[in-house]
Amino acid sequence: MKTSVLFQLQSFLILSLLFFGTWLIAKKRNRDLHVKTMLTAIIWDVLLILQIELSRGAIAKASKAITNPYILNIHVSLALTTTILYVALVVMGRKILKGDYGILKLHKKLGILALIMRTLTFVTSFYAVIE
Repeated sequence: MKTSVLFQLQSFLILSLLFFGTWLIAKKRNRDLHVKTMLTAIIWDVLLILQIELSRGAIAKASKAITNPYILNIHVSLALTTTILYVALVVMGRKILKGDYGILKLHKKLGILALIMRTLTFVTSFYAVIE
């Protein structure tokens, strides 16, 4: 099996977990399972980035932005934005769990934005694959 297929499969499963975790909080109000699901998906996503880096040297390729195809630059930008949003969401989520509900609306908005960015990252990954 080619590594790109394995990476795409993992990416699909991560995205599925993110949608499931969002559904849990939106419809079921199951905060504990939401936290566990989202943390699992985020950690797995970061590990996927490490896998891609170790097998393809993705950072070196991405750093050649001037010569890269536009779709690869868009893909890298989306992935980087998603990762930054993950950090913000985890920090805010920890504060919410400690009782700071004043940031709940911002957490929700950034969560939706992260989900959109991660979905776009998944879509662009099919066009940006460079072995």
